Amino acid sequence: MKFLRVLFLTATVLGSALTAVADHHGKKPIKALIITGGCCHNYHFQTSAMTEGISKTTDVNWTILHEGGTSKDHQSEFYEDPNWAKPYDIVVHNECFAHNVDESYIKKIADGHKNAGVPGLVIHCAMHTYRDIEANDWRKFLGVTSKRHDHQSNYAVKLEKPNHPALKGTPKDWVTPKDELYIIEKLWPSATALATSVSEKDGKAHPVIWVNDFEGTRVFGTTYGHSDDTFRDPVFINLLTQGFIWAAGK
Repeated sequence: MKFLRVLFLTATVLGSALTAVADHHGKKPIKALIITGGCCHNYHFQTSAMTEGISKTTDVNWTILHEGGTSKDHQSEFYEDPNWAKPYDIVVHNECFAHNVDESYIKKIADGHKNAGVPGLVIHCAMHTYRDIEANDWRKFLGVTSKRHDHQSNYAVKLEKPNHPALKGTPKDWVTPKDELYIIEKLWPSATALATSVSEKDGKAHPVIWVNDFEGTRVFGTTYGHSDDTFRDPVFINLLTQGFIWAAGK
């Protein structure tokens, strides 16, 4: 718990500095929470790359909740407060707890977004987090259902909705750094695919970038974001930035 306090303190100090800058220009920064941690990825690097990249374009007061070590079934006390999402303008989910199947716990997370009307940005393993659960609360929030992925490769990205504001600056010929293609079993009716990539195994096109209307709340998602090289890619960081801005309604 001491470690978490340090993370929150750091985020608060940085946020205060950003607030001072924003107030000087008559604008308030976006209050953003990043929820991260779990297995399989370099979350410290990803968080740093993401916050630095997005902050170059827009003023953000970042709060970072990094919990769970490398476990796959972590549960956070943070969600015990039914109003956990209310202080924020947007919540970024970049966690990987695939083996947690506690339905009442997971419902608190989706309900936090729904009840407070707080938008989301969901990245990569957030789609496989809680993937073994039977209830669909989390999947309805995400806008997709995915339980497995193909091998790592350099995937060509086809823009299906190139004029959507969340794709601003994304080139039509973008090929990812080596990353995983998630197999999308279902694109929920509330979601719209913005871009697809083709599986090298089955030849099918799968949504890799999308937007979702979750009970009137905006959610932007991408299944890419496995490798450090992806988070070093300026195209990917710009994608997160534009998705972040769109979801936050800014």
